[in-house]
Amino acid sequence: MALRRLGWTAGPAAGVTVNDRIVRMAQEQAGRALRSACWRAGLTSAVLETWPCDPGKRTPKEWDQVREAAPGGRYLPSGVIHSRTRQITTFAAKNGRLPAAVFELEAPPRAARMLLLSACDGQQATIERGQDNPQRALLRVQLPTRPDPRSYRDWTWVACPITLPPTVPAGAVLHLPTLRPAGGKVRADLAYTHAVPKADRTGHTVALGVDWGLNTLLGAGAARLHDDGHITTLGHGAQFRAAGVLARQHRLRRLSEHLHAKADHIEQLLAGDPRHELSGKHEVLRDEIRFVSDRRSNLNDALAWAAARWTVDQAIAAHATVIYLEDLRSMEAGGMGRTHNTRLSQTVRGHIADRIRHLAAEAGIAVVTVPPRNTSRHCPQCLTPLRHRKAPDRPTAAGWKWAICPDRAGCGWQGDRDHGAWQRIAARGLTHQAKTITDRATGQMVIRTVVDTLETAAVITETSRADRSKTGPTRRRTTRPAPRRRGTPSPTGPSGPAGKRPEGHAPPGRRTLPRAAHRHQDVTTISTPSPGLRPGGPHPADTGHEEQHWAQASTCTLTPPLHDGQNPHQTPHLTWDH
Repeated sequence: MALRRLGWTAGPAAGVTVNDRIVRMAQEQAGRALRSACWRAGLTSAVLETWPCDPGKRTPKEWDQVREAAPGGRYLPSGVIHSRTRQITTFAAKNGRLPAAVFELEAPPRAARMLLLSACDGQQATIERGQDNPQRALLRVQLPTRPDPRSYRDWTWVACPITLPPTVPAGAVLHLPTLRPAGGKVRADLAYTHAVPKADRTGHTVALGVDWGLNTLLGAGAARLHDDGHITTLGHGAQFRAAGVLARQHRLRRLSEHLHAKADHIEQLLAGDPRHELSGKHEVLRDEIRFVSDRRSNLNDALAWAAARWTVDQAIAAHATVIYLEDLRSMEAGGMGRTHNTRLSQTVRGHIADRIRHLAAEAGIAVVTVPPRNTSRHCPQCLTPLRHRKAPDRPTAAGWKWAICPDRAGCGWQGDRDHGAWQRIAARGLTHQAKTITDRATGQMVIRTVVDTLETAAVITETSRADRSKTGPTRRRTTRPAPRRRGTPSPTGPSGPAGKRPEGHAPPGRRTLPRAAHRHQDVTTISTPSPGLRPGGPHPADTGHEEQHWAQASTCTLTPPLHDGQNPHQTPHLTWDH
């Protein structure tokens, strides 16, 4: 309707009859493209007007200038401004000048093949849930019977049965979907509404802090705010590791860059000639690029849902009423190597945060973003700047994995930097929850700034635990001693029949094992020698008095067996005299 007031109307071709609702769908899609183009044009103009001296690194003053000129630049992520700057730099290197506007910098947008039924009413499309099966829905929509309908008689109602996924609640209200063709089928992007508990901005006592880790994707743990104001942790936290998925994502990214480079090289060789012999290879490369892009998109989507589900489950298990996230929209990794920087910069943090908000809203859990300043730098127990090392057993090797608090006299905390970070995030959110506001543009709960007086109280105190030291026997006493043999028989093998398990290792040349001294002693039991005696014999460094004492302390007599010709393996008798 805003487009109609501006006079930006669209109409069907001559001789084609469509109703006003079809025109609304076309105007709604065009309005979305125009809103996107307006925002891109404003951002590009702001970057061009405040073009820095060094495009690779802006000064703080230049950052303030570009944020003031850009629409909504105060809360705009710096990564968006960096991306637009790199795009303009590439255009300037290719053409030798800066672009005039976004219309010269980018190609015209393409219109997607879809029907926005949300812009229609019941005279064009209706949807209702099945009476017998709630997981089934029936969509009725008016469609033409020919590509160029000449009159309203060429329009008819078409019934489309839809199978709802199990994630749609039985009592949810269904809304008109968006229809789009994909892979020879027509898919429906269905929206629904159902009642959920309301999430509160303040009054939280148990919170889940979530940190975007370096070695892990997510690190999370719960913390409790007590009545006297001190904060304790609930457990040691957990980590969401996605090394395999991230490695696969990295390989797909490298493959996509390689295919793009080959396609650009062939496009330069073609020089706009559609009959060139390399035109077929260029089309194959374009199809492969789209295929790899779809694989990357699907992998990112699956990773985002898995990470969000894990985070919300952690909050539900800890009975937390709020989840505090780091606001890392502007994070750009640097100083940790080319490969590691690229992986961190391309992490799907925005998608994960959106999925967390979606799943947490169903459970009535609030999701609040907090400033990320010094969450991994300061100690969670005393706010002292930490020393980061490579590993706990390498306290002198520089690194970023392990954090050590230098305040040995007072705190002395050390641990994984990701665990320390989520403790700082949870403590900061609990102490600053009175500063939580709702962003009018996005509707998200955020904490904008950190207050120094509140930050001094955002520390984790020692969690009091009961004394679990051992004061008695682990097992209860019993009058029946342990059996000499195991009750479970051994499997059948070449060593002997089933059901017999040897009691130890027999010496060479002997088939049977010697019996223990009594039933409580095993065949491998080593007796403790008497004081002053050396079971292994006298040592060359011992004195003569010690050697004489050893010779007088114990004597051994070997009595050979009597050989009767029938039992040649009879054991000799050993007699010890002390």
